[in-house]
Amino acid sequence: MTTAQYNQCVDLYSDGVYRFILKNLRDEEKARDVVQDSFEKMWMKAEEISFEKARSYLFTTAYRTMIDAIRKNKYHAPMEDAAWNEHSYRHDYSGLKEILEEALNRLPAIQKSVVLLRDYEGYSYQEIGEIAGLSESQVKVYIYRARVFLKNYIGSVDAVV
Repeated sequence: MTTAQYNQCVDLYSDGVYRFILKNLRDEEKARDVVQDSFEKMWMKAEEISFEKARSYLFTTAYRTMIDAIRKNKYHAPMEDAAWNEHSYRHDYSGLKEILEEALNRLPAIQKSVVLLRDYEGYSYQEIGEIAGLSESQVKVYIYRARVFLKNYIGSVDAVV
């Protein structure tokens, strides 16, 4: 990959990678760090990566870097997050978007990632499998389980509207 192609990758993919990581981490600074690390890793291997594979490489690298960050901070969850009932929605919500985000945040990291890649970023099952290092059938199972959880967590539409 040439320097011009690398710069084009930054222009084309940085926002998408950042949105994906931010949705998972919910911390702008950590998300920026993960994106920065991902682009740095791509720069270090620019000669080995073709321009056509750059998008996949970036999302895969960002995903793995994000998982490392999640594992590092796994045991530092705020106490108020642990106190919520896991299978009910909050009655003091301010909108459907907040309820959906809260429900997404309660998913295991892998389920949240595959749902975001599928429903927010529009990747195919095969592409998600390549990014997350899973088989296509595993991706489908994780997405199904996540959607079932979201449906049960959110409950009926009447409860949130």
